[in-house]
Amino acid sequence: MNQPNWAEFYPAGVARTIAVDKYQSILEVMDTCCRQFVDKPAFTNYGCTITYGELYQLSGQFAAFLQHETDLQPGDRIAIQLPNLIQFPIAVFGALRAGLIVVNTNPLYTEREMEHQFKDSGAKALVVLANMASLAEKVVPKTAIKHVIVTQIGDMLPLVKRTLINTVVKHVKKLVPSFNLPEAIPFRRVLSDGSRYTLRPVTVQADDVAVLQYTGGTTGVAKGAMLTHRNIIANMLQAKSMMGKDLTVAQETIIAPLPLYHIYAFTFHCMVGMFTGQHNVLITNPRDLPRFVKELSSIKFSAFVGLNTLFVGLMNNERFRQLDFSGLRLTLSGGMALQLDTAQRWHSITGSTICEGYGMTETSPIVCVNPIHQPKVGTIGVPVPSTEVKLMGDNGEVDQPGEAGELWVRGPQVMKGYWQRPEATMESLTDDGWLKTGDIAAFTSEGYLKIVDRKKDMIVVSGFNVYPNELEDVLAKHPDVTQCAVIGVPSEKTGEAIKAFVVSKNPQLRKEDIVQFFRDHVTGYKIPRLVEFREELPTTNVGKILRRQLRDEELGKLKKAS
Repeated sequence: MNQPNWAEFYPAGVARTIAVDKYQSILEVMDTCCRQFVDKPAFTNYGCTITYGELYQLSGQFAAFLQHETDLQPGDRIAIQLPNLIQFPIAVFGALRAGLIVVNTNPLYTEREMEHQFKDSGAKALVVLANMASLAEKVVPKTAIKHVIVTQIGDMLPLVKRTLINTVVKHVKKLVPSFNLPEAIPFRRVLSDGSRYTLRPVTVQADDVAVLQYTGGTTGVAKGAMLTHRNIIANMLQAKSMMGKDLTVAQETIIAPLPLYHIYAFTFHCMVGMFTGQHNVLITNPRDLPRFVKELSSIKFSAFVGLNTLFVGLMNNERFRQLDFSGLRLTLSGGMALQLDTAQRWHSITGSTICEGYGMTETSPIVCVNPIHQPKVGTIGVPVPSTEVKLMGDNGEVDQPGEAGELWVRGPQVMKGYWQRPEATMESLTDDGWLKTGDIAAFTSEGYLKIVDRKKDMIVVSGFNVYPNELEDVLAKHPDVTQCAVIGVPSEKTGEAIKAFVVSKNPQLRKEDIVQFFRDHVTGYKIPRLVEFREELPTTNVGKILRRQLRDEELGKLKKAS
């Protein structure tokens, strides 16, 4: 078949292309929208709300401090390692207004992961939550970081509530290990001192890098995808176009449980939300379901952005099922495959249909999305405006229904390349701008796209990418391990679960020892929950371990069990 006219699936009045050059930079978007929605609520967290006018003022103070009290220059990198707190948008937009490049960093990173990202990006500054500052103390001396700003969870709350929350977090829950960063500056002091200065406007070009978003990419170890101002603005406009009138300007209250340091949440809540003047309710710890549900019970929300794992967890909570969903009109899913059962249950409980999309860090991130009024569960929908896709087989492009090929993408949201990795960039991007996603897809008979497999061995756990090479490198350092392999296996709870295969010279080595070893070296979601000891692993004739064979064996076991 010929590729369909995807514009037929678009909301009424949406063009096939977007005006990608409407804004020169994120700074221009922010200046325009914060003035337009000056009195509208922008972000709420722990019951505290700031308006778009206040966001503009506070981010300006943050930027002015960086300009006048540090030696940071436009183009320098600043790592921001925060969960979903009001401090996040203030710091991110403040850094951008100072002309810096934001390096989004997972607050759950281990010392090893932090060191790699900070060194690779060449970050000269760090904004970190006090809960993680003890790790920063160990890592910062090994990097180029000269300026550290530390914030506590309650720093943007009113005095009484701020004091109470910060005290409980530190002294009752013991969530802030002691640290010694004598040169570190408190976040609140940054804002206070910054208010004394006048912000100097900076000149930013559309193709300047705005964000370094780290990912394993389609090849190799963690790399920084260079997302330009133009990339992020384009994806903002593309996402807004696909939602059409279903996202009413300055009228939506959107629940934001996914971490803003993830490009999916960043683009939607910080960019699309600002562009349309929406009220984003930040959930700091969505794993604490009782507190999460309690917060939802006090809010009349109209939109919810999540992923399969989170939907399942919430639906299994009795109090959640009893909430008032009469205002919920829009539910978006991304980050991992949406399961049919999840979509059906969510609709029966909330009355809202989940619309699934697809994207990559390298595409800012949205490539495809299901039309809100014509969703097809099990597909990733259709390409967003100004986006080209094609499926490449061994013998060239394929376009027949059901015929699979590697998904290639071209559009204004595709990254500039990988930070200081020209070879990896050349492997992933063609000379004429096509990004090879590494995912295998097929067209349905209706013209929707469906992901059917992965070309690479990446594992997706609750929406987070996990790369076997990294985990195998860690496990290989265990003194008792002589051979190892890591694969993903199907999991109803997390989409995929990580399984490690181990050959050991120590017969006393246990699963618990392996898990603890990983716990000391990687973030929690990367820790294998399944461990199998073997005498040997399948290999090629040159000794390369056959992960595919291990996966096939696991799938065979599941088929027999069913």
